[in-house]
Amino acid sequence: MPRSATQTRQTILDAAYVQFRRRGYTRVSLDEIVAAARVTKRTLYYHFRSKDDLLGAVLEAQHQLALAAFKTFGDHLSGTPEEIIQRMFDDIAVWSARPDFAGTGFTRFVIELADLPGHQARVIARRHKALLENKLGEVLKRAKVPAPEARARELILLSEGAIVMLLVHRDRRYVTAASEAALRLLKG
Repeated sequence: MPRSATQTRQTILDAAYVQFRRRGYTRVSLDEIVAAARVTKRTLYYHFRSKDDLLGAVLEAQHQLALAAFKTFGDHLSGTPEEIIQRMFDDIAVWSARPDFAGTGFTRFVIELADLPGHQARVIARRHKALLENKLGEVLKRAKVPAPEARARELILLSEGAIVMLLVHRDRRYVTAASEAALRLLKG
């Protein structure tokens, strides 16, 4: 039974996501994505104008998934400020222990495309990271943390820094150090 256009588009997006996530944007060819999706190049171009367009669609789809997940973000990160910090950094520690840990796709793509500030992937990543920071600010506000927006920005810096250092060193003590710094920040 032939796939619908919607199913085909989703198959291409899924295959591209896996390929981009594993190997990065520049190291993956459209031929590899076509092979992984089991479609023709013509079919890929029917759905996406270019590799850049495909990456933008992949990140937009990931952003939409994150939006759905953020609806429960406040429920998961609740309690005292200390409990919020502990849960936040425990999640990073668990995530980084997975064998397929490769950091956040949004951050990795922004770094890979650093010389292209107007690239749509960077625009989507910027929107995604801003949403995460705003949601964390809302969680901190409910926990009655003083200056919640400023603390959210600082906590995002600590968590992103821990994730990048995990990628560089594969040393989970960076998560512990970031968590301890976050707790000192709140006591501050």
